[in-house]
Amino acid sequence: MQARRMTTRTIRAGLFGCLMLVMSCTAIYRNHGYVPPEADLEQITVGTDTRESVSNLIGRPSAQGLLNDRGWYYVQSRFRTRGPSAPQEIDRQVVAISFDEGGVVENVERFGLDRGRVVRLSRRVTESNISGRSVLSRIFSNFGRIDPKDFIR
Repeated sequence: MQARRMTTRTIRAGLFGCLMLVMSCTAIYRNHGYVPPEADLEQITVGTDTRESVSNLIGRPSAQGLLNDRGWYYVQSRFRTRGPSAPQEIDRQVVAISFDEGGVVENVERFGLDRGRVVRLSRRVTESNISGRSVLSRIFSNFGRIDPKDFIR
């Protein structure tokens, strides 16, 4: 009788251990944010649509330009969690819609995350998008282009 109880306990402990192992290896996925589908973005006409028409077509984003109201940003992330380890971001999509001073759509860009690097997936623009860059960003981007001959006269 005692041996039978030990065998039953051993089987239960083994099953519990197997169950815990399976549960720790099972991935749990979570989605955060919203990015409009490509079909909805194709309805936006660069140079014609305004903030109001974009808001009616795809809705307002949860994030806007921080220093100015020249851009709307739609962000969606997908996280995977396995067992007790920290969540890992496995996908990120960002749609950036920029507007000119009059509130007309100037540019629609879609970015993704590939191997930890931001990759431009699509871009529609009517003119160069230098207006979205800060003064310091423009200065530092030209830092390596300085020729010493320019200073000697």
